[in-house]
Amino acid sequence: MNAKTSDHILIVDDDREIRELLTTYLVKNGMRVIAVPTGRHMRAALEEHGTFDLIILDLMLPGEDGIALCRDLRSGKHKAIPILMLTARNDEADRILGLEMGADDYLAKPFAARELLARLRAVLRRARMLPPNMRSTEEATKLAFGDWQLDTTARHLIDAGGVMIPLSGAEYRLLRVFLDHPQKVLNRDQLLNLTQGRDAELFERSIDLMVSRLRRHLRDDAREPRYIKTVRSEGYVFSSAVEGLE
Repeated sequence: MNAKTSDHILIVDDDREIRELLTTYLVKNGMRVIAVPTGRHMRAALEEHGTFDLIILDLMLPGEDGIALCRDLRSGKHKAIPILMLTARNDEADRILGLEMGADDYLAKPFAARELLARLRAVLRRARMLPPNMRSTEEATKLAFGDWQLDTTARHLIDAGGVMIPLSGAEYRLLRVFLDHPQKVLNRDQLLNLTQGRDAELFERSIDLMVSRLRRHLRDDAREPRYIKTVRSEGYVFSSAVEGLE
């Protein structure tokens, strides 16, 4: 993205006061903002403007809620847009579900505008960490590699026998980074920054442990790995060819 172009943010929240507060604050901090109250208005804004750099999406919305909208965004042509989810609920399960559906981070209401801005910038930074020629443009609903397929909508693995292997949000994000950038050596800092949302697992556990867990899911022998290979003193490389399927 051109450094001189301000970030374009789409806010989806049915609370007019929050829309106005966030719009004023983000514009003051150099961003362009469109704020709408419902999923229907969100789709109209996406149709009119093409894309946004990030979507701030409220969990509790009239009609389609934020979970449903997040799922639809991740399964459509706008799947690459980062999503920061807002929630007034205290139920941890709702926040985890939002992350499982593809939200990049979440923030519980009430929140300080400064914290939202910090999280927004962190999500954008992670999304842009890799150079443009290393970012995936794949819009396939399934990615095939070796004996496996990854369902990018339901976010689970499928083995050669059709058996589904569930993945945590952290495991899915790490595997997706590998599949988006096969044959590229990625160091641990890149992997951590590209995958860490509000999933505490990635703050408390190392990338090495996450790779070990993925290898177990893939039945990949760490001594002679077929998929995720360790590059001494550098990081990891996903060595299998990846094919996008409809």
